[in-house]
Amino acid sequence: MNRKYKKTILVIDDEEHILELIKFNLEREGYNVLLCDNGEESISMVQNNAVDLVVLDLMLPGMSGIEVCKRLHRIDEFENLPIIMLTAKSEEADRVLGLELGADDYITKPFSVRELIARIKAVLRRSEGRQESMEKIICVKNLIIDTEKHIVTINGDPIELTYKEFELLKILSENRGKVLSRNFLLDEIWGYEYFGETRTVDVHIRHLRKKIGDDKSNEYIETIRGVGYKMK
Repeated sequence: MNRKYKKTILVIDDEEHILELIKFNLEREGYNVLLCDNGEESISMVQNNAVDLVVLDLMLPGMSGIEVCKRLHRIDEFENLPIIMLTAKSEEADRVLGLELGADDYITKPFSVRELIARIKAVLRRSEGRQESMEKIICVKNLIIDTEKHIVTINGDPIELTYKEFELLKILSENRGKVLSRNFLLDEIWGYEYFGETRTVDVHIRHLRKKIGDDKSNEYIETIRGVGYKMK
């Protein structure tokens, strides 16, 4: 698809005014923004949403930002999730530890919103470059998806998919382990100008499952009742 994906950013901070400040400015830049004020809840928010980048305060009550970073990067599907840390100037040791644990960048408080947005854009560009090189061929068990050539095989046998079915399979496989809502899939595959029902997504998923032999085994695509779908 030529249309750019609307990126989703999760901001984790226990200060409400910082959450609202970042949310307001990121939404003006065209991003989807999710907010969280504690470390424990942030893990499940990443697991249940298609998050593209995390802005993470290190000084959180309960589970610290360092621990959040550790836990996310222990989960296979999130080991490359971009993270930008928010730190106080006095937290140099924690900042170094965070970078060693895989955080992509940091910014110190008090911070310039303009600088934060510039860093977010830079980290997303780097992440997209890595993702494009990694994800040209995606393997999920016996299912192989060549995103460049638009070829899908199972156990070496080619599978004929329509354009929409291929795009559904591609976006699900690129977000393995993440729950993608019906509305999100409708927007990304059919476009914001499409005014159809979310049932359209269900029909295409049903046809896709049948073609990849997943209609009975549910080996690849899992239905999340009342929400949407995810690739196992």
